[in-house]
Amino acid sequence: MTSVPLTEASSTSGSRNRLVLAVYTAAIFTSALLLFSVQPLFTKMVLPRLGGSPAVWSVAMVFFQSLLLAGYAYAHYLMTLRSRIAPVVIHLALLLLALLTLPLSIAGGWGEPPSSGYAFWLLGLFAVSIGLPFFALAANNPMLQAWFVRTGHPDGPDPYFLYASSNIGSFLALLSYPVLVEPIMTLHAQNLIWTAGYGVLILLIAACGVLLLRSPPVTAATVAASGGAAPAPNWLLRARWIFLAAVPSGLLIAVTAHISTDVAAAPLLWVLPLSLYLLTWVLVFQSRPLLPHAWMLRLQPLAIAGVMVLLAIGGEQNLLLTLGGHQLCFFVIAMACHGELARTRPAASHLTGFYVALSFGGMVGGLFAGLVAPYTFSWIAEYPILLALAALCRPRDGSAIAGSNWLWLAVVAVICVVMALSFREGEAQTFFEEWRVWLVGAVAASAALQAVVLRIDRWRLAVMVALGLALIRLYPADEGRVETVRSFFGVHKIVVTPHGQYHVLMHGTTIHGAEKFQNDDGTPISGRPEPISYYHKDGGIGQAIQAIRARKSGPLRVAVIGLGAGTLACASQPGEAWKFFEIDQTMVDTARDPKYFTYVQACQPDMQPVIGDARLTFAKEPDGAYDLIIVDAYSSDAIPIHLATEEAMAIYKDKLAPQGAVLMHVSNRHLELASVVVGIAEENDLKSWVYNEDSGRDGEYIFTTNVVISAREEADVGRLASDGKWVLTEATEGQRVWTDDYSNVLGAVLRRLRDGDQ
Repeated sequence: MTSVPLTEASSTSGSRNRLVLAVYTAAIFTSALLLFSVQPLFTKMVLPRLGGSPAVWSVAMVFFQSLLLAGYAYAHYLMTLRSRIAPVVIHLALLLLALLTLPLSIAGGWGEPPSSGYAFWLLGLFAVSIGLPFFALAANNPMLQAWFVRTGHPDGPDPYFLYASSNIGSFLALLSYPVLVEPIMTLHAQNLIWTAGYGVLILLIAACGVLLLRSPPVTAATVAASGGAAPAPNWLLRARWIFLAAVPSGLLIAVTAHISTDVAAAPLLWVLPLSLYLLTWVLVFQSRPLLPHAWMLRLQPLAIAGVMVLLAIGGEQNLLLTLGGHQLCFFVIAMACHGELARTRPAASHLTGFYVALSFGGMVGGLFAGLVAPYTFSWIAEYPILLALAALCRPRDGSAIAGSNWLWLAVVAVICVVMALSFREGEAQTFFEEWRVWLVGAVAASAALQAVVLRIDRWRLAVMVALGLALIRLYPADEGRVETVRSFFGVHKIVVTPHGQYHVLMHGTTIHGAEKFQNDDGTPISGRPEPISYYHKDGGIGQAIQAIRARKSGPLRVAVIGLGAGTLACASQPGEAWKFFEIDQTMVDTARDPKYFTYVQACQPDMQPVIGDARLTFAKEPDGAYDLIIVDAYSSDAIPIHLATEEAMAIYKDKLAPQGAVLMHVSNRHLELASVVVGIAEENDLKSWVYNEDSGRDGEYIFTTNVVISAREEADVGRLASDGKWVLTEATEGQRVWTDDYSNVLGAVLRRLRDGDQ
């Protein structure tokens, strides 16, 4: 028998190990890249079906997390099989079957959502449309890591570094989407590239399977090295893993909803917090963490306190504060939670069970924030609840400084006294309302200092955080009484200012309408209410309505997309036909209720709004039916992108009478949208005039409006064509037109920032 020289055998073994590591790393990286790029890609395809609501992303996250659990459970089951061949053959067959369902598309029969139960309808749409390929992708990470352990590779006993590789792929996929993919590629091109990548992944996984099957049998020494003899984790530890995974998962959805509601329901803002979430997984599972876990545990109370202050202040007028502050604090909190998971991870032999616990916790957190909370609370209660629970994610610490218990009790007692005094009428209530932010800041600072310096235990910290957050709820950011109404499309606040002079409708932090109920001398206003906020007769919308009315000889026929407080109902005149289109039934109910607003009751009591997404419902209207179409559909400052595309403008144009006009309200703190509307109008052979003038009357709830009116000819807009405040504007050269297949929210943000610096 011929023996192989030792150096040659070592060289061959080293080459094989390098090949195994390279192929498995590439497969896991590619799988994660595809898994997390499909999320913003397909969700953006679905957005137009439900009015561009940010809640679409929350429900999508619940679906993805649930299917991730199913994929992990499937991988865990396959790896209990003793056969090496069976898991490889079964998984490759699943991947090939899923390939037959590509490229991605919305399944037939799911064109128009029902009148209620949007979340469950959306879950069904995702399951039928992309359930199989996503399920197959979801199983890859734990499956391939388990295969890698069985190849006998020297790094097999601790394969968790591959989880970091997986999350690097996920992180890059998400980060590149809004910055590179969305601004450059159409949805169609993205879909084709993703399908090709799926085919490449199947080849890589097949190569992983071949390397596994050609590996030498697992020896007793290999089993021992991977912790095969280690006892299985107890149920208490598994429950802890689930809790540690659930809190940051729920916070991810809560933070995303908080920031996307006030800017745009678009991948740009969805992927920022999700990218940070994945980055935390990358960092905590490194063999030498870049950010030590001990640091993150010290910073976590400061991050929790930071969110408390941000929620108390509001800060939504400042884009950097809204995006940066909440996400930085979320990153630190997630790092602390995920660091605890990495610290308590089991031996490699229990790897797949560990991942099942993580994915189950992620699903629980997602279900709470994405499905349970919207149907349980009338306000965004999930964010502060999860923030308080984050304090319980800290490890036990029995080293509290002497005397800390007395200080903790004293602070809690003071907070309770403040809460009790806040219910007293008169000067005490006024004082506490005026000093609300400082009170919450003091509680937040005290909680952080006691946790970091005095090392109070996690339960005491959670109590202080909960009380501080209750103060925020007790003293809303808006003066006066506040009532909230919540639906799938968000939380609407009806703010009654002191002495009941104004009723103000808010979505997120943006005013969507207001009505004056009392004169300055305190006497009630009687008769037909006067439109105010953005709809005052002297503003852009009011001027446009008057100009079209003056140009037309007969009564106006007007379509309004977006009801709000119903203000435009009182912009109509007797004999005119005004038809409203609204996606949210709760908004209709609010506008009809005279205890909130009286516009509808006083001016159009028989109004029958068309319920549903306007791209679907308005398209059914007869062609040439309207003299004026007013597009005023926003969720807070978020834009339903599908109502501002070339195809949407084509629908509006079809519905215009021969001399009709389209008026689009584009006032926005964070996005420059006037050029978008001018571009889509020009593509439809329409001329556009832009109006943007400061009213100087914000104290009277009469606001600056930025509107664009588009028509076939100058004569169609009447006197506006010769009014110097209305500027005839051409499309910006080099700026790509928004379509159903392409939009660039990042570009709109940058233009607004640029305009603000000028």
